[in-house]
Amino acid sequence: MAWHEDLLVGFDLETTGTDPRQARIVTAAVTEVKDGQPVRHRAWLADPGVPIPAETTAIHGVSTARAAAEGRPAPEVVAEVADAVRGYWAARVPVVVYNAPFDLSLLDAELRRYALPPLVAPGGLPGPVVDPLVIDRALDKYRRGKRTLEAACGVYGVVLDGAHDAGADALAAVRVARALAARFPEAGEADLWDLHTAQGGWYAAWAEDFTAWLRRQDATAAPIPRDWPLHRAA
Repeated sequence: MAWHEDLLVGFDLETTGTDPRQARIVTAAVTEVKDGQPVRHRAWLADPGVPIPAETTAIHGVSTARAAAEGRPAPEVVAEVADAVRGYWAARVPVVVYNAPFDLSLLDAELRRYALPPLVAPGGLPGPVVDPLVIDRALDKYRRGKRTLEAACGVYGVVLDGAHDAGADALAAVRVARALAARFPEAGEADLWDLHTAQGGWYAAWAEDFTAWLRRQDATAAPIPRDWPLHRAA
């Protein structure tokens, strides 16, 4: 059975900001999907312990007051979310994450913030991961326009109800991954672990090219990390 015809798990975070080293988790979701349909869903609301900027609340809808009143302690949420992701990896179930280095690196940073075990043990490998953004950029390289999840849904005919809701985004990411597998045999017919390895190479090539572009604008621009699906802590 091809990887996209078996169980897939969508994973998404909504956060306090855009820097995975500093931002905190506000909501998280994991959605098990079979044949494109959700079969099990888990969601979390955390009190991040810091103010949620108004511009961020405008995106995902969770205010500082709501998170403080309804959210669970952040260390508990972070530990449970990490355990869920590790459990799927241990069972060799692909975790589908749109722009995986953001969500997985942020989750790992949160674990370290609360002195919890890292997402991946030293010397271990994260995965299997399917990152629709990486596959889309590599296999439809010259398409113009944005590469957001919402844009990808439009390109691949996926309905996204409630963008920036972690559960909706997690399900949409899986459906985009399935659409990519159907459109591009390089992805759909690949062995899961071969695809995982290929994505690492595709991401590294993109990071190198994007770093070169940034440095043409500003010679002092910091390099984009090349590691995928998780930027390792320094």
